[in-house]
Amino acid sequence: MSAMSHLAGSSLALWGLIVLAASVGQLSFKAAALGHADKSLVADWLRMARRPWLWVGIASFLLHFVLWIAFLSAVPLSQGMLLAALQIVVIYAAGRLLFREPGSWLRLAGVGLVALGVAIVAVAS
Repeated sequence: MSAMSHLAGSSLALWGLIVLAASVGQLSFKAAALGHADKSLVADWLRMARRPWLWVGIASFLLHFVLWIAFLSAVPLSQGMLLAALQIVVIYAAGRLLFREPGSWLRLAGVGLVALGVAIVAVAS
């Protein structure tokens, strides 16, 4: 039985939601951290606490936690962790598009290798 056939129905949906929640969380934290004022750590945290993106990120991570526990009840940890690595691909692409973060061919190759690894795990017996 392949890993993808093992991820039938609700487990496959959980996988997609986990990647989405983790990605939204990371991107929200980045958005909350933009405009670093270089004052003090306390002042920066107070500034970020007033930004809705921080709270979106926290809510996304709480959702991610609940979904992750449910997902692990259906798949082995080693398989789940490798499949969750897809969020690296999503976050890299979104960081480049949304935040104009720098990239390179070497980084792109690394992200491509991660995507290849996720694909291999998804079809492996």
